[in-house]
Amino acid sequence: MKSKTPITEIVQQYLDYRRQLGYQLKIEGEELRRFGQFADKIGHHGPITTDLAVKWATLPTKGSRVYHARRLDMVRRLANHRALFDPQTEIPVKGLLGPSYHPRPTPHIYTDDEIAALLKAASELGPQNGLRPHTFVTLFGLLASTGLRISEALGLNLQDVDLEDDLLTVRAGKFKKSRLVPLHPSSTAALRSYIQHRGNRHPHCALTSFFLTEHATPQKYHSTFMTFKALREKLGWHGSDLKGPPRIHDLRHTFAVRRLLCWYQQNADVHAKIVALATYLGHVKVSDTYWYLTAVPELLAIVAERFENASRLKGL
Repeated sequence: MKSKTPITEIVQQYLDYRRQLGYQLKIEGEELRRFGQFADKIGHHGPITTDLAVKWATLPTKGSRVYHARRLDMVRRLANHRALFDPQTEIPVKGLLGPSYHPRPTPHIYTDDEIAALLKAASELGPQNGLRPHTFVTLFGLLASTGLRISEALGLNLQDVDLEDDLLTVRAGKFKKSRLVPLHPSSTAALRSYIQHRGNRHPHCALTSFFLTEHATPQKYHSTFMTFKALREKLGWHGSDLKGPPRIHDLRHTFAVRRLLCWYQQNADVHAKIVALATYLGHVKVSDTYWYLTAVPELLAIVAERFENASRLKGL
């Protein structure tokens, strides 16, 4: 017996279920709603089929191959879930339209000099004696010293910054997970200084957002990105043919890689410590943290050397 449930309703049931698990599904939710509307508009009746999924996924004729494959992957996940309730559901074969991702970009690992140059350039932003330069120096410095995601830093409120116990509470983490982030005393001192500048510039501001603009509004991602892009141009950071220019997110990569390098150089048991690093960074899976082992040549060289030494000892 064929299902008579409209595809738009099936999509909504799926999205409600996934969001209860903590997934936000902003882009995927919008795309799947379009899929449901497409299916209902053409008069599709019955379970989800591979033919229906492929027709919708390849609908934007000017879309790239990867974009088509990503759209099909979204329907594939929906079909996987729907098959639990309707066994007649067809689940598209994985990779039917090719890979649905671009190769993961090689991160730029900032040197100490580069981080110092970025903070110096941020301190020279206008207006003179305004809050803006202090906002960006503190923001970029916090990212470099804690490995926070930019969204997490911009989501901080005043009550999330504990200056007495050197502690941040991240409430806007990925998958809505909260966590505590210990701070180095030097980071706490920088945050305390920023709060003072913030209070001097906006003494009567009722907003609880930690990072504010010159006009006493919460600092947003787009303006942060545009400011970083301008600073990057000023510093002449253009990237290369093999790797794009440095990104804000690379400050997070740099933090993780330096921590791993430090542990390897200390001959510490990295595999015993990496769970703590994953928790500190807010990774849902430890495998996301292990990716950093192959992210940069320095780490890859140490891993290769250790493997070679271990093989020699075992007589391999």
